[in-house]
Parts: sequence; C-alpha cells; structure tokens
Amino acid sequence: MKIKVQVIVESDDGTGEVVQEIAQLERGQLRPEELGLTLAEAKGLLEGLQRTVVEQQIAEYSKQQSSCPLCGNYRLHKGAHDIVYRTVFGKLELSRPRLFHCLCQSQPTRSFSPLAELLVQRTSPDLLYLEAKFASLVSYGLCLKLFEEVLPIGAEINASTIRNHTLAVAEKLESELGDEQVFFIDGCQRDWEELPLPEMRLTVGIDGGYVDSCEQKGKKDGRFEVIIGKSMTAEGESKCFGLVNSYDTKPKRRVFEVLKSQGMQMNQQITFLSDGSDTVRELQLYLNPQAEHLLDWFHVSMRLTVMNQMAKGLGPEESESRVSALKQLESLKWYLWHGNVYKALQKIEDLETDLEGEVITGESSEKLQTTLQEFQTYIENNQQWIPNYGELWRVGERISTAFVESAVDQVLSKRFVKKQQMSWSRRGAHLLQQVRTRVLNEELRDKFGEWYPGFNAKSEDQARAA
Repeated sequence: MKIKVQVIVESDDGTGEVVQEIAQLERGQLRPEELGLTLAEAKGLLEGLQRTVVEQQIAEYSKQQSSCPLCGNYRLHKGAHDIVYRTVFGKLELSRPRLFHCLCQSQPTRSFSPLAELLVQRTSPDLLYLEAKFASLVSYGLCLKLFEEVLPIGAEINASTIRNHTLAVAEKLESELGDEQVFFIDGCQRDWEELPLPEMRLTVGIDGGYVDSCEQKGKKDGRFEVIIGKSMTAEGESKCFGLVNSYDTKPKRRVFEVLKSQGMQMNQQITFLSDGSDTVRELQLYLNPQAEHLLDWFHVSMRLTVMNQMAKGLGPEESESRVSALKQLESLKWYLWHGNVYKALQKIEDLETDLEGEVITGESSEKLQTTLQEFQTYIENNQQWIPNYGELWRVGERISTAFVESAVDQVLSKRFVKKQQMSWSRRGAHLLQQVRTRVLNEELRDKFGEWYPGFNAKSEDQARAA
C-alpha cells in the first residue's frame, strides 16, 4: 500500500491552487511498529510541511515588498543572498532579495533586505522557548539528545548553541528588569491607608547554597554563594527566585518584582525569614513598610545542636563539666526560644567563662569555645530579628525557612549541584537561574507571549482545535 501526502495551497481570492507532494509512505502487512506514523516519518512530514508553508509565506511577503507602500512604484532588485533560519521543524535556507529604496523619500541606505530586517533573530520563537525551557530543567547535553530524538532539527544544533540561546533569553529578561534602588517603599502612611484592603500576609523565606566555580584563582574562589528565595501567599501559592549575589547588580529589584507579581501592596503585611547572613540581611530591607524580619529558628537550632554535640565530648557522661555545659546550653536554647536575647547573651558569657577557666579544659573545650564565640557574634548581629518563637509557633505562624528547602532543591540542587556535577561561571549560573525560576513559576510562556504577540495565540488556537 502506498500513501501520498500532499499539501494544497489556495490563493486568498480563490482563483488558483497549488498541489505539492511532501511525502510518500509505503505499508505492507500490518505490524505494530508500522501502525500509523513512525517517529522518523513524522519528522519527515513535519519538515516537508514546514518547507512548503515557509516557501509560500516568503513568496507572498516578497511580492508585497516588491512595490513601495507609499507611491506604489516597483522597487528595483540589487541581488539576492541566502540566510539560515532555524525552526523547531528544521533548518531553512531562505533566499533574501535585496531591493533598492524608492526615491519618493530619503533613506539612510540605498538598498535594504526586507526579509533580513524582518527575521533579525535567526531562530524561531518556538525553538527559543523549547531550548530555554528544557535547558533550564536538564543539562544542555540532555536537552540536545531530547531534540535529536523527537524533532527534525536535532542534527542541526549542538549543546553550545542551546546554551547560547538560553543565556540570550536570560539576558533579555534581565534587560527588562527595572533600576536598582536602596528604598522601594513608596508614599506615606496616608497614601497607604487609602489603598484597598490587601490579601493575607505574604511569607518570604530566603536561604542560600554554594556552587562549584570554574573561575577560581585560588582555594577561596572554589565556590560561590547562590541565594534562593520563596514567597508564599496565605493560600499556599508560591513563587521562587534565585541570584548570584556576587554577580547580580539588581538583587533588591529582583525580589521586589517577585513580590509585586504576587499582588504586594504598601499596606500588606509581609514576613521575611532568613538565616541572618550579611548578604541576606541587606537584601530584604526597605521593600515594604509593613515588613517583619525574623531570624530563622532552624538555623539557630542547628547551631545549638552542633554545640550540644561538642559539649558531650567534654568528659564522661556523669562528669561535672559535661553536665554543666549541657545544662547551660539547654537554658540558652530556652531563652532564645522565648525571645529573651538579653538573658541568652548572659548565658553565653557564663559558659565562656567556664570554658576559659579551670572548670572545663581540653581540646573539646577549645572547639566549643570557638564555636560559642561565633554564635555570640551571630546572635548580637541579629538580635533585633529574634522574636518570641514559642508565642509565634503556638498561634500557627511560620518561624522556620524549612519551606524554602524545596525551592533550594528545585532551583539549585537538581540543576547545579546534585544532578549535574560540574563547575559554573557566576554569569552562567545567574542567568540560567533566571530562566529556571520563570519555568518553575510557569511564567516563561507568558513572557514569550509578551515578546511575540502571536506566540500564545497559536497555542490557544491549537488547544481549542484539539
């Protein structure tokens, strides 16, 4: 059995039609692998159909451009060259006529190429979208293998091309970000009172992680910090963001725009939870007048747990030094849980005195003393952000950034650390995060719809047709 696949092209006025054969299929006795179209046949059909459609579109466009739109005079041809245009369904070599400008008005050049001016980017929006989306989810190499398996264009691109296109999309996203500001609080109390009632409280958790660097010049440059955040509404809807603080020049603007996309108003209550590091401390300030800043209890508790384990190495189980240190650490934790920073700092000084004196001695004592001094500095730097955790916990408020751990895993670990054992440049990691977070927030398709007005329209029409 032979099956011919043809395309019929009709003119707009219905005066003529063109029939073109794009494929011929052969079938013998029915077998499971030959029922319907094979993947290879589908690729060939799509590529052939794409070429036919493009040829007709280019012919129609060239016909429209052959005359001056102002006076209607015929434009003289200077010559023609080919340009390469990559689509999801294959690489196309398009003839690019070059025309002389009409003399009815002055122009900066004598000639121009209408097609080259129309197709400034040599890659279709659909292909750019697919490259950016899947490259943000898996490695560039795996993304290439996926395209080779399912798309006709597979052999026409490589991993470097996918990487360059993905970072170009990220650069375009970055170019649309507003200017950085120290203060984002706008208006005064009277203005805020006139605003409509806001939604429920927003909760923002900010944490960080580290990525191996490919730009290291010494041991200290082996890794760089990546800040990851997650913003949640009272209904549980969330958005994530990420940035490389040592590269990003607009970190506060980035966080502000994420909150703004969730409907943040100047009269809306927001709770920021963070680990209290220097970079994060500056990042979350002056974004909203109603903002409440809390030191994450998880990081406080984790440090206390480490010191508790150190204290267990001070001597035998029943020794006075060990029992005394563990008891004081338990009291320290109790004071911090109830937000009594003054008593907590006193307890730290008491324990330091014991560690410096004759009551507790040895190597374990020195380690605990060093860790305790670091903890004291940590609490002093963040004491204004230490609330009564117990009271907040009893009324159901969040006191930990545990909910951010899923965002750190999604944004950072699965693509940059755990699954992909490779090193990164600060620029590459930062830009890829901007695409990845848009994909995880389900915003990338809408952004392409803004850039290319017909992008989402075609998808919606296809969905309705299906």
